[in-house]
Amino acid sequence: MLQQYREGYREYKSKGYQCENCTSKQKCTNSKNNQKIVSIHIWNEYIEKAEDIRYSPMGKGSYSLRSQTIERVFADAKEKYGMRDTLYRGLAQVSKWVRLKYAAMNLKKLAVWRAKSPYHFIIFLFYFLFSQKEPTFQ
Repeated sequence: MLQQYREGYREYKSKGYQCENCTSKQKCTNSKNNQKIVSIHIWNEYIEKAEDIRYSPMGKGSYSLRSQTIERVFADAKEKYGMRDTLYRGLAQVSKWVRLKYAAMNLKKLAVWRAKSPYHFIIFLFYFLFSQKEPTFQ
C-alpha cells in the first residue's frame, strides 16, 4: 500500500496478513499488526546519483572548489548587496527583491567578463538570445 505525504515522502506498508506467517518476520518488523513501514523520499533516486557523483574522483575535485565559487556568491550577496536582512514582508515581495539583487549581480559579472575577454560576452549573448526563455526573463 502506497501513501504520499506533503513533505515529499512516500510511505510503503506491507499487508499484515502476508507477513503474519513469514519465517523472517523478526528481521523485518516487531510490530503487533505484522506490518512493515518504509518511508522513502520521492527524490531519493536522484539524491543517490548526486552522492555517487560527489564521491567520485572528479566530484571530489570539483567539490573542493565549491567554497571558492558557489558559496562565494552567497557571501557577496550578504556582505556587498545587503541581503542579510530584508525590508519586505511576504514571499512574493521578498522573491522579487531577491531576483532583482541577483540580476544586478549577474549584470555586474557580465560586465567584468566583457572587460576581461569579449568572447565570454559573445557566448553569453548567443546563449541568451537562442535559449528557451523562462517566465523570469520575459
